[in-house]
Amino acid sequence: MNRSDWAVGLMTGTIIDGFIDIAAVRTDGRDIAEFGPWSLSPYPDSLQELIAKAFDAALAWRFDGAEPGIFAEAEEALTLAQADAVVRFLDEHGIARNSVRVIGFHGQTVLHQAPDNGRKGNTRQLGNGRLMADRTGIDVVYDFRTDDIRSGGHGAPISVSYHHALLKHLGAGSDTAIINLGGVANLSWAGTDGEVIGFDTGPGVGPINDWITAHGAGEMDLEGRVAARGSADEERLQTLLAHPFLSATWPKSLDRFDFTGALADGLSLADGAMTLTAFTAGTVGKALDMLPVRPDRLIVCGGGRKNPTLMAELARRADVQALAAEAVGLRGDAIEAECFAFLAMRKIHDLPISFPETTGVPNPMPGGRVAAAERVS
Repeated sequence: MNRSDWAVGLMTGTIIDGFIDIAAVRTDGRDIAEFGPWSLSPYPDSLQELIAKAFDAALAWRFDGAEPGIFAEAEEALTLAQADAVVRFLDEHGIARNSVRVIGFHGQTVLHQAPDNGRKGNTRQLGNGRLMADRTGIDVVYDFRTDDIRSGGHGAPISVSYHHALLKHLGAGSDTAIINLGGVANLSWAGTDGEVIGFDTGPGVGPINDWITAHGAGEMDLEGRVAARGSADEERLQTLLAHPFLSATWPKSLDRFDFTGALADGLSLADGAMTLTAFTAGTVGKALDMLPVRPDRLIVCGGGRKNPTLMAELARRADVQALAAEAVGLRGDAIEAECFAFLAMRKIHDLPISFPETTGVPNPMPGGRVAAAERVS
């Protein structure tokens, strides 16, 4: 490995939390040589509002007809905001732009549609890689999911190769899995024979956030306090856990709005929050049951790890030792951005990011498009 090769990754999840995740990793796309700096860079309020409108437009559109006009406006604004955040990040940490081999620019997912009954899926991330490259003077890999979708895959999850690298870095075996609890939850597991499996398990914190927002109680259940005051509706919970997606084998993927806060309609604020929290935990348990070896340790990434009530429900309902990423020495808020730095380097080295056992493509394949830039110092 050329250890001087830095990659910078950018990620904004399906939860609009107002931040851009930025992280630097030294890697050859196979192993992690060094974790570099990372930061959370805030969006302007006006951009958050614009992205929220783009989400609404995407839900009305659902890939039927011409794209909503707001996409172009939001894409440009988002790209410029993230490009400027990268420049500030590099300056603040004393990293010369010409020492960064590539930027992994995921963009903002506004709509994802899984394949269904022979129909290929669809996915849309807002993010202009060409504009990012021009603005930063650094090569950019972007649009990571489209090639997978066009090849008949789900386009998600594509984080599995990075999660596998993290498990190797930690020296973990098949008794350990990694889950990202964002708007949607996705699980990664590796067997001792090199087999790697990854899939969306079901909802993450998205429905909980929906529920809290709909009741005017904030944007999320901060530290799980609302749910902790309530009780799960066990009868409703069992009905929810019978959803066919949860028993379907992989490959499988979800859109952020396939499961929403409406699942708790009719319950009190606290009972609804607890029911949705228990539901997310229960779906994780069902997913762990499906693996060739059921892990007894689960490393939790994403915003859900900051919810003690959800973490307790994981232990109870998924019957697993749930550990926040930090408990094993990882940087929980940086992992998704690190992932796209890693995936960008895999693209540069023509390594696959999609596999039959993860997204369902016929054969392992690389992903992403490269926008080359004129190098600047």
